[in-house]
Amino acid sequence: MCVLLVLVIFGLSVIIMYRNYNMEKISAYECGFQPFEDTRSRFDVKFYLVAILFIIFDIEIIYLFPWSLGIDELFIEGIISMSIFLYILTIGFIYEWKKGALDWY
Repeated sequence: MCVLLVLVIFGLSVIIMYRNYNMEKISAYECGFQPFEDTRSRFDVKFYLVAILFIIFDIEIIYLFPWSLGIDELFIEGIISMSIFLYILTIGFIYEWKKGALDWY
């Protein structure tokens, strides 16, 4: 039943949709400038690497906020565990920095 419903909705959207094609809509880029090369050209993976590293370190930093709010109730075990967490985070950041993953050139 679900597959039939999906096919009906998809079929109706193809039949009913309004098609207004113009050169601006069907161009390869809609960002305001002409493409320099072919759209299938290769580019540096460092852009993805920096984005993934940002997300990883950003998510790890999010764990610091609840810890900082409850630090008075965590006693010494909480402080030791968060110190180990921050140590591992710092070692990972230094490793990525030394490997050159954060360089743009």
